[in-house]
Amino acid sequence: MSRAPVHVGVVMDGNRRWARAAGLTNVSHGHRAGAQHVEDLLAWCVEAGIEHVTTYVLSADNIRKRPAHEVGFLFDLLAGELPSLVERSEQWSLHVSGDLEMLPPDVRGALTGAVRTTAGRARHLTMAIAYDGRADIVGAIRAAMRDGADASDPEAITAHLGGGPVKEIDLVIRTSGEHRLSGFFPWQTAHAEVYVCSKPWPAFGRDDFLEALRHYSDRADPERHAAS
Repeated sequence: MSRAPVHVGVVMDGNRRWARAAGLTNVSHGHRAGAQHVEDLLAWCVEAGIEHVTTYVLSADNIRKRPAHEVGFLFDLLAGELPSLVERSEQWSLHVSGDLEMLPPDVRGALTGAVRTTAGRARHLTMAIAYDGRADIVGAIRAAMRDGADASDPEAITAHLGGGPVKEIDLVIRTSGEHRLSGFFPWQTAHAEVYVCSKPWPAFGRDDFLEALRHYSDRADPERHAAS
């Protein structure tokens, strides 16, 4: 592979579809499988030498619009499953982007505790939780203004965005066949390559991940572009 992305974003879509296709009546089983699959993603990234990953876990719209019992189950995963898998990875620093005030106190506490516990590790995982892309940009502009920075300077806005130290996302992987970003970090993905996989997130495997990296390498290689 001639060129690898520095920062990979993943829109982890299709947990409910995967559960239904598997004959499971409770879609929460799909959400649990999807959450546990993040651990596999992190292992693949370590293997590929990727140190910056951003995942779309839960949008602000989903919190507002999905059934209360489903959102409640997602909150349980956010309080238990996801923080613990990052903590036991021993390599990844956790960052959270989104409006944490939309989350119950126990969920906020679990996430902020994992952020503190994992701080200083070499690799960086940002989870978009209660996330709204437009609000992310507005918040960065306001933060830049509070700090006395030039809020008309794109670099100043970028510097005030949440998440890990590398803001720009090079490759976005979207599972479950949807050809849209659904508000996934609109500022940070302005120059990103997008790779769509038809498989739902829990069925997305290592070979699919490597194919996404090959797609990025082919698209990012200027000599290949010149020859095509």
